[in-house]
Order: sequence, then structure tokens, then C-alpha cells
Amino acid sequence: MTTEALAFVVFIAGMLVLMGIGMNMAFALLLTGAAMAWVMDFWDTQLLAQNMVAGVDSFPLLAVPFFILAGELMNSGGISKRIIDMAQAWVGHVRGGLGYVAIGAAVLLSAMSGSALADAAAMSAILLPMMRKHGYPVASSAGLIAAGSVIGPIIPPSMAFVIYGVTTNTSISALFISGIVPGLVMGVALVVAWRVVLRRMTLTSAPPVPMAERLRLTGRAVWALIMPVIIIGGMKSGIFTPTEAAVVAAFYALVIALFVHREMRLPDLYDALVRAASTTAVVMFLCAGAAVASYMITLADLPSTLTGWLGPLVDHPRVLMVVMMLVLVAIGTALDLTPTILIFAPVMLPIAVKAGIDPVYFGLMFVLNGAIGLVTPPVGTVLNVVAGVGRLPMHQVIKGVNPFLITYLIVLGLFIVFPQIVTAPVAWMR
Repeated sequence: MTTEALAFVVFIAGMLVLMGIGMNMAFALLLTGAAMAWVMDFWDTQLLAQNMVAGVDSFPLLAVPFFILAGELMNSGGISKRIIDMAQAWVGHVRGGLGYVAIGAAVLLSAMSGSALADAAAMSAILLPMMRKHGYPVASSAGLIAAGSVIGPIIPPSMAFVIYGVTTNTSISALFISGIVPGLVMGVALVVAWRVVLRRMTLTSAPPVPMAERLRLTGRAVWALIMPVIIIGGMKSGIFTPTEAAVVAAFYALVIALFVHREMRLPDLYDALVRAASTTAVVMFLCAGAAVASYMITLADLPSTLTGWLGPLVDHPRVLMVVMMLVLVAIGTALDLTPTILIFAPVMLPIAVKAGIDPVYFGLMFVLNGAIGLVTPPVGTVLNVVAGVGRLPMHQVIKGVNPFLITYLIVLGLFIVFPQIVTAPVAWMR
């Protein structure tokens, strides 16, 4: 066995063992990368440290802490609650209306937070008790909220697109634009799936909300609705970059929470900053650990090995996309979205480009696949958040999310068959 092949075996075996014993993903990546360095006779603590620093030493990555902070401020400052109240006023009286509220709120919150976990936490805290009170099956309610939350990494602004763009040197603005239509398609697909799930439920409809009350609640949410317009409009017009957009989003959320809604006090701001800093530290340390593993993967020439395996499919781009998406679906059952991007995107993107696949389209498909992995058992991070906030056993959430998981896989297949759904809006908006 060659040194490179041995290093690859060490990487796969090391990740499986360390994940199996429950080690933190960042430490698992760092230790696996160090083991590969030792096997390939590249052991140098200074080299490991340099790669860790290089993994987080990026101006575009500054967007991550600010988007995380914006999500925390939205939840603490009443912005998320106003979005849900507005959606309930308009569609809450329809049979199964709280499910449609969850979908509508998921789409709107996705255009502000860029984080599936933040959206899952907010909607689980607010909507799950309401759905339980009105007799909705707990499993289906939790599954729908979890499925709606993963629209967060698709509709801009998206932290996942920022990390993908930095990792693969792809235009973050183009990735943001590419996520608008697919995110809306995901929302429509969830509506269809929810209508099918509703057939097995016996629910009573709430009385319609008077038009005056609907308009009042919409007026209360207007500041929240302006936020995505400012962010996307500012990037599209060139007023600010995606990184600067994250700062604008955080500052806007802070001003609205403190001075407009006045639902946040200074002690609450301290708590939000601490939570954002804690989450940022986790993400950045993950980037640092992944940088070590990625560097060693490059030295082991894994991209060339993978190219050799997939080489016969380069002349058949659609078949190649199907194979790579199936591989990513399998990876998503074991890895979270961020490490999947950091490890596999730099390896797979050159193969896709060689086959003539548009890099922005591939980036959207890659992130979409990784987002689906957030609700794929057994790891499913969003499933854990919904189960934790809703105080539900994990098996109930997994059972409830299955119909929507199948729906997302159908949507993924739709984008493979008709890539124009993604590429045409990007070309038009450019």
C-alpha cells in the first residue's frame, strides 16, 4: 500500500472511530489530519498550527459571527415572533393552518438569519407549544418545523454559502443569488407535502382573524420584512459586500430590538453576545481543524484519486451529478453541513468543473444536499435542536420528518434534471 493510500485509510478510519466515540468534530478533524501528517512523514507542529490559523484567517469569514449575532438578536428582540404572528394572522384559520404558518415563517426567517439552527430554535420555542395545544400530532409538527428550518442555509443571507465561497473561491454574491428560487421551491414543496400529511389528521380550524387585525400584525412585522430587502438589495446594487451585509444585518437587528420593538434590554444584549460568541468559536474552531485535514488530503492527492474513480463520468455531467449527490446524501447522515463543505467541496468542485458543470450551480446543489443532511438521522443537528427545545424524544422527530425528507430528495432530483431552475435566475440577476 502506498503512503497516500495509507493516509486515506487513516483519514476514513480515524474519522469513523473518533465520531463513533462521540468526539467533538473539530478535534476529530484536527487529530485525523495530524495522524495523516505523521503517516506521510510531514509531521511538523508548526505546519499544523499555520494551517489552523490559515483556516480562519479570511476576511469573508467575518460574515459568520455577524450573521450568528443577527440571528440571536432577532430571537431576543422579538423579530422572529412578529414574523410568526403575522403568518398566523393570514393563514392560521385554514385547516392545518399552523403548519402553513411554520412554512411561511421558515421562508421569511431564512431571508434574515441564514442559520438553520437559529430558525429551528425560534420556531420550536414559539410554534411547537401552539401546535400541541391545538391538537396537531407532535411528531408531524416537530418534523415540519425541522424541515422548514433547513431552508435557512439556502435563501440568502446564508452562512453556509459564505463558508463554501471562502473554501472553494466561488463568488459568494452569485451563491446568494442562486439560493433565492430553490429556497422558494423548497417552501412550495413543503406546502404540498404538508397537504398530503394533513389527510391523516383530524383538526379543527380556528376562526379567521379580522382584516384590521391582520393589517395591524403585518404593520408590527414591517421592520422585520425590510431587513432582507436591505441585505439583498444592498449586495445586488454593490453598496456593500456579503461580509459587510452581515454587519449591516446585525446592526439593523440591534437597532430594531433596542429602539423600535424595545423588547431587549442591555442585560439581554450581553447574553445574546455571549451566545453568539460561543457559537462563533465552535464554527471557527471547526474551520481551523478542517483546514488541517484538507491540507493533508491535498498532500495525499485524494482529489486525483477521486477524479480517477469518477473520470469515466466526466463526459456525462448529469450522471456525474447524480453520483456525487448520492455520495453527499450518504456523507450527510454522518457529517454536519460545515465540515462537509470544508472537507469535500474542494475535492469535488474541480471534478464538476472539468465535466462542464457551472460552479455556482454545483455550489447550490452541494449546500442544499448538506442542508438536507441536517435533518437526516442519526446525526441530524436540526433534529437535535427541535427535540431539545421541544423536549421530545428523538425518535418522534425522526418519524415526523421522514415525509418532508423524501420531499426534499425529490426536489434535489428536480434540480438535477432541470438545472435551469438554478442557473437561469442567476444569469438574469447578474
